[in-house]
Formats: sequence, C-alpha cells, structure tokens
Amino acid sequence: MDTRRYRMVVTSGLDYVRTGAEVENRLRAWLREPPKGYDVDAFAEGRNEIARGVTLDHDASTGSAGSYGRWRLRETAPGGIWQTTVLTRQIGDGPTWVQLDVEHLPDDVDAFPVPAKTPRLAGSLLGVLEARDGLADVTPVLQVIEAEDVESVIDELCDENRRLPIVMASTPFGVDFDTWLERTLDPLFRPLAGLAILYVLAPEAGALFNRTLGHHQVYGGGIRTYLPGVDPAWPADGQRHRVMSRRILTERPQHARRILAHQPQSLATRLPLPEELDSVPVMRTRAREGVGTSELERLRDENNALYEIVEEAGREQRIRADEIRDLKHELRKAEDNETLLIIDYDEQYRDLYEARAQALALQKRLSVLGAAADAYAPVESSTTDPKSFEEILARIDEMTRVHFTGRRKDTLELDDQAYGSSWVRMAWEALLALQGFADAAAQGRANCDFKQWCTDTPAGAPTLSPRKIVRDESKTVKANTAWRNQRTFPVPAHVNSVGKAFMGAHLRIGGGNTIAPRLHYYDAACADHGIFIGYIGPHLTNTLTS
Repeated sequence: MDTRRYRMVVTSGLDYVRTGAEVENRLRAWLREPPKGYDVDAFAEGRNEIARGVTLDHDASTGSAGSYGRWRLRETAPGGIWQTTVLTRQIGDGPTWVQLDVEHLPDDVDAFPVPAKTPRLAGSLLGVLEARDGLADVTPVLQVIEAEDVESVIDELCDENRRLPIVMASTPFGVDFDTWLERTLDPLFRPLAGLAILYVLAPEAGALFNRTLGHHQVYGGGIRTYLPGVDPAWPADGQRHRVMSRRILTERPQHARRILAHQPQSLATRLPLPEELDSVPVMRTRAREGVGTSELERLRDENNALYEIVEEAGREQRIRADEIRDLKHELRKAEDNETLLIIDYDEQYRDLYEARAQALALQKRLSVLGAAADAYAPVESSTTDPKSFEEILARIDEMTRVHFTGRRKDTLELDDQAYGSSWVRMAWEALLALQGFADAAAQGRANCDFKQWCTDTPAGAPTLSPRKIVRDESKTVKANTAWRNQRTFPVPAHVNSVGKAFMGAHLRIGGGNTIAPRLHYYDAACADHGIFIGYIGPHLTNTLTS
C-alpha cells in the first residue's frame, strides 16, 4: 500500500483569485524562511533556479475548460529529487480545489522512494484557506467538539461527499482535558494536517456522541478513524472504522503516531482525484533564462529541459503502475469484504424485520385489549408487503400523499441486483414512513422536516432510522452542473411552475456505501402537496463514485 507520497486535497472557502494569492504568499514565505532560506526573488527576475540544485516553476491557464495555477518546487538531494507541487483549480462556478503533493523521485529507477512527511506548508495553507471537505472544516489542528456540535458532526460522518477520514479522539475519565489535549493529542495529531478532519470530544460531548452512535462509539481516551461513508444504522459497518486504545497512546506514543497516520496517508494517495484536478495537463519544465548566452548554451538548456520532461514521464509512469497494482489489490479485497458484509447485513435485517413485525402484532393485540388505547395504530407487516421493486411501484399509486414521478426503468434495475431482498423491505418501510409523515403534516401534527420527524416519531407510527436520511446534497454536488441535473426530477406544475425540482434530500436504502440504492424526494407536505419521489435507483454520481 502506497504511503510514500503526501497528498492534501481540499476545497477553499475563498474565491479562486484570493485562493491563488494566498497560496503564492504562503509558498514564498515557506521557501524564504529557515530551514530553507531560498532566494525566491530570483524567480521574479526570470530565473527558476532559486538555490543550487533547487528549481521553482509556475504555470497557469484560464479558458473555457476552467482555470488553474500551479507551482512546482524541485530540490536535489542525495539519491534523488524532492518534488513539491501546489495546484489551485476551478471549473465554471464550481468550488476552488487545492492540491498539495510532496514526493521523492529516486535517481535509481529500481530504488524505493523515501516516504514523505507532512510539510509545514500544509498547515500554513489550511490556516488561511478556510478549507473544507464536504460538510466539514479542514483545519491544521484539533477541533474541540462540544455537546451542541454533536449533531452536525454526525452529519459530517454520514456525508456521502466526504473524502477525508475523520479522526475522533475521546477524553479519559478523571483526566484534565486541557492537559490531555496539549500533551498527548496535539503531538499525535500534528502529522495528520491536511490528511484528515481532526476532532476531540469534550467530556460532556462524549456521552451524547456514543448514545447516538451505538455501533460506532469511541470512549475512554481511545481514538477512532472514521472512513468516508459511515452508516450508523448498520452494525457491521462499525468494523471498518479502526479504534486505537488509550494504552497504546500513552505507553508507545511514537508507535501510535505512525499507526494513526498510516491509514489517512494511504487513503489520500489511493483515492482517485476529483475530475477537476485530474483534468489539469502535465507540467512542462521551462528552460532557464540568463544561464547561457551563446546559441550552443541555449540549445543545451533546451535539451536538458526536454530530457527532464522524458525523465519525469518515466517516473510518473512507474509511480502510476505501482498505484494501479495497489489499487487493484485493494479493490479485490474491498469487493470481497463488502459482499460478505452486505450478506451479513441482509441476514441481520431479516431477523430485525421479523422481530419488529412480531412486536407490532403484539402491540395491536394490546391496543385491542385496552392496554395501549392511546397508541398509534401500528403498521403491520405481513405477507402482503411488496416482494420486488416492481410491486413497490404499483403500490405507490395506492398512497394518497406519496407520489412517484421518476423513471420506472431506474427502479426496476434494482430487481436484478444480488442483494435486492433487504433493499425491497427497506424501501417499502421508507415509503410508509414518508406517507406517515405526510399525513401528520397535513393534519398539522408535524412542524418539522422528515429527518426530525423520524428522530422523534410518535409511538407506533411508521419510521426510519434518521441516520438513513440526508437532508441535502453537498455544495460540491450542487455546484457541479451535471450532478445537479442528475438530481433534478419532474414535479407537477402546481408544485413548481417549471415542472421539475432539484431533489437533494435522499434516503440510503440498505447497507454499504456507494453500492446501496438511493431514494431522492421533494418535501411539499407542509404545503399539503405531499411527498414527491423523483428517483429510486442506483447511487447517482458524486465525488466518491466518479
């Protein structure tokens, strides 16, 4: 697994021009200050050699294909070259992306690259760019999570557009929080700047966090690394997110530091780049100016520049071959593991479904006997429940306040999937919960959205785990025209005069991550129009699936 390269990929909270200016300012300061102390002014004078064996190059472009600006530093060292690249990129009105790479390029093609450490430049950039990853802020230091922050942090954990892991530290009982933070956690988390979202739970927030995430808890001074795509309602998903005990942190801090950094570093290098960054052309080294005065020397410089281009292409090809081999290996392992987990989930859900049906039947009997006279009339599961998505589409027509406006073809494709049994049951439960919410809204008993309704559903009413509900898509998805159009579906003209609406709100159907289907809906219940289902089908394109 490749952990040799350092890579940071974030979006900037500043506009493209301000982002580029801040990147240049921070880069120049980093190069000028000790321990480097390079002559950065030489670059402004037309020379890209800013110290002996050290070159700085810059290229930029603005056009119909978007804008980018790129700086590349190359430092000659025994055994190879250390290369640092900073790239800013924007397409259309989309977000401004920032990518920082540090890697070792060995002189010997058979030599193993030296692992790259987290550069001080990463923390410096994060300090000014208001960087984000999906819903989360990316900062160079730990952020303290108070009790009032827990709900938003859980939304970040479940955010489908999150690329970075969230590394969450807990606080042991009886330990001074500030001392624990300063002496133990800060040194441990410092190498993770730009590689992860860094959080520590304040003591009063820890209990609330763990009550909410029963299958994904972290406590007692432990640290948990939450990979993208957390599914709190799926017990088996908890196995993906590693936990490090307090004992390792305190007894073997250097060992703990290496272990903690390994997974974020590996994820950063093997995760495909966003399309915006991946489409930037290869950088071409320019011939140095002012070095030779004769035609022969000028040709020699150009020849050296061409040689560097060929050499760089060879290095890149070898690096990409290694990455592709590693990715194929990881993909095979992930496919095997996800298949086993989904099968396990399907069996657990079947048991839960049957237990719930028995509980609802018992509740109905008690209601008849007068023991639960004030309870909601339960929705009883029976052999009449749909057994396929084709049946679900037919049954939606029977609902009074839930309306399907999407393409039947997309939904019917799910019947051909291998894990359709639990998906059908969960989709049907979701539709019943949406119907119950719409009925309550029409009667004035639901002054909230669907997610809040499922968080505090009246006893006996059909419901869904609120962690399966996503209120809206991320800014990245909404800013991408193609992805936004994918999530825009028909609605009646009396709901929206243009006859369609963006449906960012959606439900996760089944366990897993990008493999599980999605149900996108438009909530017009409070306007007494009901709920409009624009899509039931495979996961639509986003930063994790593209």
